[in-house]
Amino acid sequence: MKRNVGYIIIIIFLGIFLVMSYSRQQQRVKKILAENERLNNENRHLRQSLDMSSNTAQQIADRAEVRERQNSQGQFVDPRIYYRKNWKQFIAVTNSDYRTGFLGGIKDLDVIVKNQTEFVVDNVVVSVEYQRGNGEVFKTEQYTISDIGAKGTKSVRAADSRKGQKVVIKLVSITSQSMNFCWAVNKVVDPVNPDPFKCTPDK
Repeated sequence: MKRNVGYIIIIIFLGIFLVMSYSRQQQRVKKILAENERLNNENRHLRQSLDMSSNTAQQIADRAEVRERQNSQGQFVDPRIYYRKNWKQFIAVTNSDYRTGFLGGIKDLDVIVKNQTEFVVDNVVVSVEYQRGNGEVFKTEQYTISDIGAKGTKSVRAADSRKGQKVVIKLVSITSQSMNFCWAVNKVVDPVNPDPFKCTPDK
């Protein structure tokens, strides 16, 4: 009888030890995942900062070139034409930091559109790909961000996903009436047209 009691006590202590070990292991895993998420967010911020710095430097260089041409040729360059031809330097889409679950899933994701032109952008359509860790696309959602002011930024909250480890944001279309600018990812561009993204001919 005493031997059976001793076995029971040993089993109880062993169970307590296993539970405590599992709990400590889970805490370590959560800390590692939190640290990985923090590092991923820092990397995203760094890439975005580098992209912004590169774009700003390019914008300064391009504007200096335009001014130089205007001074040398005495001609006025329509800013709408300039922005239409160089829109990738002035209109961009990115995403905020977001949370990933222990077994996957994405929460608190914002889609951000930056308009660095001097004109209002009426509509920007973007696609959000929710991807698994191996790069496989779990699902794709589309969002429209409207009325982005000149030199402005606007965002929209994306839907949470029960699966996925990362997101990829892509531009689908951009329209600006004041800039007479219409761009779409599937738009067929005439290679000989010097201004292919003009919506309508000037009257």
